[in-house]
Amino acid sequence: MKKEISAEIMTIGDELLYGQVIDTNSAWLGQELGKIGIRVKQITSISDNPDAITEALTQAISRADVVLITGGLGPTKDDLTKHTLARYFNTELQLHPPSLEDVEAIFRRYNRPMLEVNRQQAFLPATCTPIRNVLGTAPGMLFHEQNTVIVSMPGVPFEMKRMVTDTLLPYLQQHFALPQIIHKVVQTIGIGESFLAETIADWEDNLPANLKLAYLPYLAGVRLRLTGFSENGLDLEAQLQAQVDKLTALIPDHIFAYGEVSLEEAIGQLLKEQNLTIATAESCTGGLVAHKLTSVPGSSAYFLGSVVAYSNEVKKAQLGVPAETLENHGAVSEETVRAMAQGVRQLLKTDIGISTSGIAGPDGGTPDKPVGTIWIAYADAHQTVARKISYNKTRLLNIEYTSLQVLDLVRQSLRRRVEE
Repeated sequence: MKKEISAEIMTIGDELLYGQVIDTNSAWLGQELGKIGIRVKQITSISDNPDAITEALTQAISRADVVLITGGLGPTKDDLTKHTLARYFNTELQLHPPSLEDVEAIFRRYNRPMLEVNRQQAFLPATCTPIRNVLGTAPGMLFHEQNTVIVSMPGVPFEMKRMVTDTLLPYLQQHFALPQIIHKVVQTIGIGESFLAETIADWEDNLPANLKLAYLPYLAGVRLRLTGFSENGLDLEAQLQAQVDKLTALIPDHIFAYGEVSLEEAIGQLLKEQNLTIATAESCTGGLVAHKLTSVPGSSAYFLGSVVAYSNEVKKAQLGVPAETLENHGAVSEETVRAMAQGVRQLLKTDIGISTSGIAGPDGGTPDKPVGTIWIAYADAHQTVARKISYNKTRLLNIEYTSLQVLDLVRQSLRRRVEE
């Protein structure tokens, strides 16, 4: 049986610890390593301090087969990673002419003078294997220590990613005997993690030993990631698909896509398949639903426009919501969102109109309509459907949740059109 290859990620920089920069590198690295069968066991953030870097590196080498370091390779005095690594591996910095040529080429390309600090970036530990940086001035460095592969790369995401894709992943695949690994992602909505787990418990309990299920909850649903491992040439793709088919039969109403597909992408595909157009009338979501729909490439084929009717005056003047509806039922009501959805559909001459109106908070609530009281609606030529939802979280979470719920209402309505 092949030995499981483990990895540890070290991110270096005080800006990460102060919260001034978000560590997106580790998430991306974890995903890419997982695709080739290497599991990340630990992620550590370290300050720009030689002692801290040395201590963390010693610990990482003792427990991981691969140690990936990002950050601290810039030209300024606070970038200490390269010098610390040279001392750690008991070697000296020496000029690496190919790296110097790359640095000089970058400065020529932008017609800028190259300073001595930039030239110094081409000095690398003598015992490392340099990794070319085609997008920046800081080369990467690869070391071997106690059967562990150690790689230091820039913290700039697009530079690091290019190094990983072009050089590191192919090297690791050649250096280690890695199992075949395949992920299948099933996107669900409208069911909480605990209810979902209970619904599919028997299926999960009977998964083959080489298949593992992960629950990845988000605001309105759960991403299910089914991961398969194979070391003996097993047809892993067919095995995984057979299990996904069984899962689909258990929760068909809650699955909106397979793979890394967003809800708005899935809805866009349904709209295109049915040759339908859509428009939004938004109050509490302030245009977020329209933004989500139009973030999908090619959305101009089905999205025609939006009215952000935040005030009652706009609801009346632009969407045709009757004044008596607003007076008798209020802006946050079934009657109002139904009129909004129908009104935007008529105004922009689309097949479908959807609407939102609610109290996002943190104030504005009443005993009858507390913060988090929200109405959404869907209208087409055959029906108008309205739903009340309650989600008393922060203002931004209430808005985000509402946008997902109204999009799911569209998804369900489009599915019913196909079934009918």
